[in-house]
This record gives sequence, structure tokens and C-alpha cells, in this order.
Amino acid sequence: QGLPLGADGFLTVSAEYRDRNPTSRGDIDVRVTPARVTSRFGDAEVKDKTVYLNAGLPVGSGWEAYGWAGYQTREGGSAAFPRIVGDARQTPVASIYPNGYLPIIATDIEDSTAAFGLKGDLAGFKVDLNVVYGKNKIDYRTESSANASYGAASQTSFQSGGMTYDQTVVGLDVSRGVDIGAYEPLNVAFGAEARWEGYSIRAGEPTSYNRGPITTAAAGAQGFPGFQPSNVLSRDRDNIGLYLDLESRLTERFTASAAIRYEDYSDFGSTTTGKLAARYELADGLALRGAASTGFRAPALQQQFFTTTSTNFIIVNGVSTPVEVGTFPATSAVAKVLGAKPLEAEKSNNYSAGLVFQRGPFELTVDAYQIKIDNRIVLSENIQGSATGSATAVAIYNMLAPFNVTAARFFLNGVDTKTKGVDVVARYRIDDDQAGRFDLTAAANFNKTDVTKLPTTNTISSLPVPPSLFNRANVLTFEEGTPKRKITLAGDWSREAWGATLKTTFYGSVLSPNNDPTGAFDVRTGAKAVVDLEGRYALNERINLAVGANNLFDEYPNRTPANVNTTNATAFTGFSPFGFNGRFFYGRVSVSW
Repeated sequence: QGLPLGADGFLTVSAEYRDRNPTSRGDIDVRVTPARVTSRFGDAEVKDKTVYLNAGLPVGSGWEAYGWAGYQTREGGSAAFPRIVGDARQTPVASIYPNGYLPIIATDIEDSTAAFGLKGDLAGFKVDLNVVYGKNKIDYRTESSANASYGAASQTSFQSGGMTYDQTVVGLDVSRGVDIGAYEPLNVAFGAEARWEGYSIRAGEPTSYNRGPITTAAAGAQGFPGFQPSNVLSRDRDNIGLYLDLESRLTERFTASAAIRYEDYSDFGSTTTGKLAARYELADGLALRGAASTGFRAPALQQQFFTTTSTNFIIVNGVSTPVEVGTFPATSAVAKVLGAKPLEAEKSNNYSAGLVFQRGPFELTVDAYQIKIDNRIVLSENIQGSATGSATAVAIYNMLAPFNVTAARFFLNGVDTKTKGVDVVARYRIDDDQAGRFDLTAAANFNKTDVTKLPTTNTISSLPVPPSLFNRANVLTFEEGTPKRKITLAGDWSREAWGATLKTTFYGSVLSPNNDPTGAFDVRTGAKAVVDLEGRYALNERINLAVGANNLFDEYPNRTPANVNTTNATAFTGFSPFGFNGRFFYGRVSVSW
């Protein structure tokens, strides 16, 4: 809804409600009698309510006040793995769930944002002063579950705690053109930014994490044990950024730009990054372009401080096995015992070169790029020990024993990657008085990522047989967990009130890796083509109708083989770039006023 605001201002109001049922692609569970579906493997159920405001108002002398605000609530629910009859987590609560149970991890999410700014001209400069606030709050509930250690006395629903993240940014952006005697004036842009971030964890109710009287049973709510009082925290940080950006068309055919940015964080120090870029027109409609830049990514507060104890599934001799796992901050006593150090920023070097060609209705861009990222922040493997076994296992067990966990993990720096690729985009437009307008697009991406360095710590390296902190599955996820090639062919047609879009996307095969060194448990999605089709009709200027189908020909990734899908509950890998829900038909009515 668009509304006037004052004499020359505007206010737009939009709202959205979405109620999406869950999908399930789990198959018959061969472990139970009678055989039946026991899992829910697919998209979570979601209910969204969203409202968004956007406004602008001239305030005189070439200045404008602007702002926006948004609020969204989201109720979600995703299923954990089933606890079937005879499972150690079902037997103590058999009187509650005689046929087994499927825990549901429910979430209540609130997102809010607001911004206010002033922009205008001041002494020949374009000035934009703004403040933006955002907050995300998530509360966890575990439904249709049980705390097996309480046996028949267990409740079936738990408040499992939650997390909050908020951010406030104050920014000042200034720009103007400066005559330096070049073909066009030098555009000078500079500014400053101050940012404040906060992150907190709230504990769940005691029964969501406690161990009850049955000490041999797993403690905590099945599916999602609650955050414990020892996990509760509230952390914040601030940073200041300064930047300078210069760009000019120096000659009729040559354009160059340079930028530098300085950031100073309260928790890990400062860094400076920069960028150089240039474009040269070889002839009318044909140009070469290139860029080189450095970058960084600060460790998120969540990566620095997240902590919890939960039940995780790890692969032991090809079998999914539950263990109690602690995730600890890199600065915690547990992580330090294993040799962890405070997190540092990731740093990158980026290079690109390409060409741009345009002649009449035809456009073509080709760009090659290389991205090298050092010190990537990753979550370590579960570092697991045992009271008996190898010298390494015993040493780890003794390290972790004081903290009452059988395995621990933490975020750490240390993975280096190099990605090379090529992007190609071609576009052709046809305008015909009788047939209408056709907009044809072909886009392709070819890429290759290599992991060039793996992380370790001095403590881990000193063990008799050092365990991997970043194993085969994680390495291959970086290298082959996304398509190495993706090609999209799309056509959009419109004529008067009618319109249609046809798009075909070709995905290269993706690997869903396992830690088994033989590769016997790896799964490939296979190369697939997915077709989307939509038809549209405008009843009038305000009402538009559309019908369509995503994945028109009901394409699925390759099925997970029986040696990996031993329960028959996970028929497809979650690594599929187009999901595994199959064909989706829809109808849409759009009304604006």
C-alpha cells in the first residue's frame, strides 16, 4: 500500500503471511515391525507474519529524511531422527511412546529492524547520515520428545532456551566530484561507520538438560537438549570503520578506481583492506576490465562464544553413533586444553579479469576470477577419547574427563582455500510488434576449489597419533560440496497483459562425502537439469495472476544407496543444490494499490 506523507513524501506498507506445511521424503523404515515411515525428512513447517514500512519526506533545502522498519515472527518445526522401539532412548519411556517417537525441534523467531537517515547536499558534497538497528531472537522448544533419564515421569514438551543477536550501525557517507583535468571529474567518496553488536544465550528449563534418576539413560530432551546455566552468556563488541573511494574516467576509453578501508574491532584488533579496478574500451561496445582486492571477515560473536552440550551423531566404522559432545569457545578452558587459540579474522586476496561486449540487442560478459582465503574459521571435528584403547584416545579422555564430556569441539582458524572460476552471461532481446518482447539469457559458472592448508594445534600435534581437526568429509565438502558447473538458460516473454517465463538450470554433480577413506559411503547427486515454468496475466494495473511449476519434470538427486541409508529414512542427500522435494505447482494473485 502506497500512501502520501505530507505534501511530497511517501509511505509504503507491505505485509505478508505464509503458512507452509512440512515436506517429507523419508521412506519405509525397515527396522520396525510393521514396516512404516518413522521419519520426517524434508523442509520444516513454517508460519511467517511480516510487516514492513518504508518512508521518505523532503525536509527543505535539498534534504530528505528517510527510514524503514520491519517486524517478522516465524514459527518453525523440523524433525530429529526417530527413536524407534528398542532404542536406548525409547526403552525408558516406552510407557509414553510404546511405538517410538519422533522429536520435533520447534523454533519461535522474532526479527526486527529500523532505520532513519538524512541525505542531501552540503557545501557541494552529497551527504548521507544514517542509523540502522536490527535484532534477531530465537527460542527453542522440543516437542513430542522425552528426557529418557526420567523414564515414565518424563514430560513430552520442553522449553530449551534461546539466543539473541542485535546490531546498531551509525554511518556517514560523503561524496562529490572533483575536477582533476581528466576526461570526467574524479568521484571522491569517503565515510565512517560505527557498529555495536550484542550476543546472548538463555538457558532452558532444568528438565530440558538435566539427568534424571535413570543414570544409564541419555540426559536432556531428545532431539535438542536445552542450553544449560553454564552456557548462559552475554557478550558485546564495537568497531569503527573508515573508508576512501576514488573513481574517474581518466580518458575517453579508460576508467580506474581505488578504495581503502580501515576497521578497528574492540575484541581482536584492526585491519586494512583495499581494492584497485580498471576498465579499458578497446572499441565501441567492447571493453576489458579487471580488479584486485584484499578482504577480511571478522570472527562472529557466535563463533567466538557459542557453547552447548548436546547429542551428536558421528560415524564410527560406517555406523551413525550418538555421543555427548561439548561445543566450547576457543578461549574456554576445555578448548585451551586441546590447544585452541583466540579466533582471528579471515583474510582474502581476490583477482578478476574479464571482457564486456555489446552490439545492438546482444550483451556478453566473461569474467575469470581467483579467490584465496587464509585462516578460514571452521568448527573442529569431535575430538573424542576413551578410557581404554590407543594412547591417543586415553590422552584425550584424560584431558576431557574433568569437563564431563566424551568429545569436544571448538571453532578455530587454519583452513586455507583457493577458488578459481569463470562466469559467462549472455543476453539477447527481441521486440516484435506482433509476437511481443522476448528476453533471452544464458548464464554459466565453472569453478574449482582446493583446500591448501589444514588446521592443527600444538597440543593435538604432540599426541602419539594426532587426530584430524578437519577431516576428509569437511575437506571434500569445501572442494566438491557445491556444483563445479552451473548453466542457466532462461526466456521471458511478454505481450500486452500476458507473460511467461521458462528457465532450465543444469547442475553439475555434487559430492556428499563421508570420512571413510575408501569412499565407500560417499554419495553423488548426479548431474541434473531442473525446469521452471510460469504464466502470467494482468487483469488490470492492480491485479496480476500467475500459475507455474518449479521443477516441472519432477527431478530428484540420485537416491542414497542402501549401505549409507541403512534406516531407509534419508532417501536423498541434503547436499543437493536444488533440494529433494520434487515438483511444486503454485498459483499467485498479486494486488497492489
